[in-house]
Amino acid sequence: MISTQGLCLQYGERVLFDDVSLKFTEGNCYGLIGPNGAGKSTLLKILSGDVDPYAGQVIVPPGLRLAVLKQDHFAFNDVEALTTVLMGHERLYAVMQEKDALYAKPDFDEDDGMQTAELEAEFGELNGWEAEAQAGELLGGLGIPVSRHEILVRDLDDGDKVRVLLAQAVFGDPDILLLDEPTNHLDVESILWLEEFLISFQNTVIVVSHDRHFLNKVCTHTADIDFQKVRMYTGNYDFWREASAMALRHRQARKDKNDDRARELKEFIARFSANASKSRQATSRKKMLNQLDVEAIAPSSRKYPHIVFDASKVHGKAMLSVKNLSKSASGQQLFEGVNLTIGRSERVVVVSRNSVAVSAFLDIIAGAEEPDTGAVLWGESIRHSFLPKDYEHLFGKDLSIIDWLRQFSEEKDEGFIRQFLGRMLFTGEESRKSVTVLSGGERVRCMIARLMLEDPQCLILDGPTNHLDLESITSLNTALEKRTGTLIFGSHDVQLIESLSDRVIEITEGGLLDHQYSYTEFLERRAASVSVLVGAYPTDTRDRTPLAGARAGIVGP
Repeated sequence: MISTQGLCLQYGERVLFDDVSLKFTEGNCYGLIGPNGAGKSTLLKILSGDVDPYAGQVIVPPGLRLAVLKQDHFAFNDVEALTTVLMGHERLYAVMQEKDALYAKPDFDEDDGMQTAELEAEFGELNGWEAEAQAGELLGGLGIPVSRHEILVRDLDDGDKVRVLLAQAVFGDPDILLLDEPTNHLDVESILWLEEFLISFQNTVIVVSHDRHFLNKVCTHTADIDFQKVRMYTGNYDFWREASAMALRHRQARKDKNDDRARELKEFIARFSANASKSRQATSRKKMLNQLDVEAIAPSSRKYPHIVFDASKVHGKAMLSVKNLSKSASGQQLFEGVNLTIGRSERVVVVSRNSVAVSAFLDIIAGAEEPDTGAVLWGESIRHSFLPKDYEHLFGKDLSIIDWLRQFSEEKDEGFIRQFLGRMLFTGEESRKSVTVLSGGERVRCMIARLMLEDPQCLILDGPTNHLDLESITSLNTALEKRTGTLIFGSHDVQLIESLSDRVIEITEGGLLDHQYSYTEFLERRAASVSVLVGAYPTDTRDRTPLAGARAGIVGP
């Protein structure tokens, strides 16, 4: 357990939160949510001891071990991957180092023997004999094969560095686990593995994440930072969001009949009670729902963008054809000899463990990058718009937000431009800010305003939820679900992919696999494939091979 008493954080006269007294108990996973800038990551740093609060204290009972997901991807550059994981348990690793140093002494004497005996006893108590096997198992579960366990961290790509640091944090069964954006840079399979790991984790977890599927899957409680307070709710992110929205409706309609509000509350309780049987918090949630007082739930101060896509009509079936497409980068072949066609109104997600390959594929079909071989052929009169993963070059000029968006519009009237900016929460004088000083989330909102303005028949999106807050992600997801035009995208947001895709193009080392069915079915088939392999090979706990199926055909050589 970890708790706070009277915690306060402020910078100058700006108060982030005040008088926060909470208990985070064993066996629960707490999702820490709040608007951008509310202090979520800072609160985690206060809990870990890396930042001192303005007032109050953090209480960790003696003897409990606290582990944190490290954010410095370069801190272990000169250390092997497996050793980096072992270093997550500081005392165990120190014992290992001390033992090795003593055994290496050329003049090993009786005193050294006594000391090593004590260290060996402690080593056994800390489950040291299983340590390397457990560390290797964690790396394997996250998709790093045994052949790469002795590679220096500096020689791993960014995604694998994050996987190593994540394995380091969870290694050795810490009593308290603090995770800040643990799904960043992970492929979907690694995210799903982490979800299952945390569901089975028996100790205390506190996590900050913008991944709705992840929060809904693992969290038993939600801690919301808003109005300079931190309020605790039993339930996952969806429960908090819907309960907060219902509380706001009730407060805005106090004059309505009480029985109307009671009926909505009853339906809400029935729906979440039915879902509770599938989650960790089944008993506690049902008990809480039966005692739920909507008046005690604080409506959120969050604002949601109003995103609307009106895709133009397309005549004919063919939208896009790809002929003999190949691309390599840094001496690595990303894909080769790809031939495929994407039709009108298809929703295609491109997935791969290699995020560079996904971005390269999307860049090429959008016309932002040239292939090594092959051609991309668009249907007649088809207009497409692209939200790339790397968009910094589009914000290099010192322009106001209004003038930046005006560049992409045939209609130059300021009132017309403001319509689109207002939908993305850029209002009044804020729309006159220079784009050079915008945050990552603000720049993505500018890019979405551009997509709405251009109104293409085909949207191409590479990591569209990156840098967005949960409210913007929810609004974008809803708008894309309602849109009727063609969509080609890459993302690590499981909920976004599941709700949008009806076709999965998977880039593997062996070629492209074209799964002409939904992502949900893709995951189900992958899970079935894993079960078969685990039955045949007990030591292999994760299937990383291309999915084979009746409707999955290899596209390429």
